[in-house]
Amino acid sequence: MNKISSYIIGENISSNSIEAFSLYKKSSFGEPIGEKIQYSLSEALFLSEKGKINIFYGKKKISGKDLMKKAQRADKRINVKYPVFKDLREKGYIVKTALKFGADFRVYEKGTKPGKKHAKWIVFTDHESKKITWQEFSAKNRVAHSTKKNLLLAILDEEGDVSYYEIKWIKP
Repeated sequence: MNKISSYIIGENISSNSIEAFSLYKKSSFGEPIGEKIQYSLSEALFLSEKGKINIFYGKKKISGKDLMKKAQRADKRINVKYPVFKDLREKGYIVKTALKFGADFRVYEKGTKPGKKHAKWIVFTDHESKKITWQEFSAKNRVAHSTKKNLLLAILDEEGDVSYYEIKWIKP
């Protein structure tokens, strides 16, 4: 497969190439918006790191390092969110943004495509040094419950490893 040529316009990264539509159909990278596939920052970083995409700003191709700098300006939490996205994608999960739920990601079970079934988890990411209150934990749990998803807390440690904690509601 040829590398996808994509372009940054504002904070959006998108492509109208055949390869972009092919990869979307095969692996659910990006979202079709009109005649283009639009990528989240995490998706663009991942595809760039894997050598599957070239990203242009105007006519200038930007490096993975410059893309990360742009991502850090656009999203102050990308240094915590991206390692979680990368870890889940490398484990075979489909990972999509969850902004409308107030969370970082929604994650689909292996073999499940977005639009065919609902995501199983709603993911909140954080660094191990960050403390949350019971009220914050409860709010995250309520979001997961109200969206009929399991809560998955993804905690990034100092070494860059991710630990996952799944929280489910049970009825005794």
